[in-house]
Amino acid sequence: MNGSFYALLARTFTRLAAKTAIDEVERGRTLAFANLDALSARYARTLAGLGCTKGDRVAVQVEKSPEALAIYLACLRAGFMFVPMNTAYRSGEVGWILQSAEPRVFVCDPAREDELRPLAEGAGVAHVLTLDADARGSFAERAAAEPADFPVVELSADDHAAMLFTSGTTGRPKGAPLTHGNVASNAQVLVEAWEITGDDVLLHALPIYHAHGLFVAANTAMLAGATMLWLRKFDAAKVVELLPRATVFMGVPTMYVRLLDRPELDRERTGNVRLFVSGSAPLSPEVWKAFRERTGHEILERYGMSEILMHTGNPYRGERRPGTVGVPFSGSEVKIVDDQGRELPPGQPGHVLVRGPNVFRGYWRNPEANREAFTEDGWFRTGDLGHLSEDGYLTLVGRARDLIITGGLNVYPKEVEDVVDSIPGVRESAVIGLPHPDFGEAVTAVVVREPGSDVDEETIVRICRERLAGYKVPKRVIFVDELPRNTMGKVQKRELQERFRDLYTRGEVPA
Repeated sequence: MNGSFYALLARTFTRLAAKTAIDEVERGRTLAFANLDALSARYARTLAGLGCTKGDRVAVQVEKSPEALAIYLACLRAGFMFVPMNTAYRSGEVGWILQSAEPRVFVCDPAREDELRPLAEGAGVAHVLTLDADARGSFAERAAAEPADFPVVELSADDHAAMLFTSGTTGRPKGAPLTHGNVASNAQVLVEAWEITGDDVLLHALPIYHAHGLFVAANTAMLAGATMLWLRKFDAAKVVELLPRATVFMGVPTMYVRLLDRPELDRERTGNVRLFVSGSAPLSPEVWKAFRERTGHEILERYGMSEILMHTGNPYRGERRPGTVGVPFSGSEVKIVDDQGRELPPGQPGHVLVRGPNVFRGYWRNPEANREAFTEDGWFRTGDLGHLSEDGYLTLVGRARDLIITGGLNVYPKEVEDVVDSIPGVRESAVIGLPHPDFGEAVTAVVVREPGSDVDEETIVRICRERLAGYKVPKRVIFVDELPRNTMGKVQKRELQERFRDLYTRGEVPA
């Protein structure tokens, strides 16, 4: 049996050939599943004509479009490894990934070809082609002349399908290759867990260079035969306008905050939607509750990362607990261990370890990182800290590298953030540790106020003191207009730590 994930998708594409796969609302264009299949065949032929063979990498940094998705499908179909890049990456980041992945082909935006071509050639890339958001460019021109047929290459489930590069917050980005078995098992599990069918309409407003938009959203929709309402970028007003046509929406926490800013978001607007999913960053319990109050919907929060795809989630049918990321999906396992690797009982925080068919096999050409990432018996160390409830719900309390040790005591930032975020007038917060001459690190809250709020430092510290042990109470509260985030909504705490690193040694709060 062919282990290719495309072989699974092809069954849907054939069965629902005339059904709309993508409704590109901004361009007024629709593509049926048969169109996606034909486009992927042309693109596979194009890449094969450029000398790509099984296992070769195809790097892509282009704006979101159905054609960009079709390059991914072409790679699945032909046995090439798809390497998507964040469109925000600058030349240094692109150059590093090209040097590391050593792709045979690099497809970029025509507007950046002059900037990026020398980097690609310096990395030994054989071919540089272009594609823009409107399907113009040398890649599209070359593919237009190709016939729309290409056999699905016979593959093992262990063959590589794609490689995502980690965000690189602790150093240079690392490649995380994912197999056809990884992406297939993940899509099948999510389709079953969230009961996604061909009757669903997914409002797709996520980027497709990231696991959330590509593997969680697009893969599940294509596998189930659901239609995607396709937005190039998230726009809160446009999303609210389109929600009555959708049955499923997947977003990051920042998107839900922006949706709550729209006064027209109400129960009527969301009445046709059966499932709202959040991931890629922690969802504040306050946002979860505000969304339920406004719309009547309980957001389903799940947990995953580039290396493991989706691993746990609150149940579609069952209790969705705000502040938790649910229970392991079918076939996945989670355990919590201490610094010595000993398994901890429910309720005790420690290091989150996972294993399952969705978990990658190791970083690209990086044996040292793999030795650190995996235990001897095959568990992957996620780098997250969390605890399990008696009935198996996982609660994350922060990244291991974000753990604050103050006066020899451990403080988990999320516990403090949950208290700060619950205070009237606080929109959101990030709790960080900053160098302190007496305590080693000082718990510090960086806060964004609600518009018009005058909540002050004294009030926040007082309420924290009422609800938390003394050593967990922020020693200072810094107010900012917004928190720095990456493109998937994750707060960049390292940036905050660098910005305010002299607060306790020099008493400085930079503007």
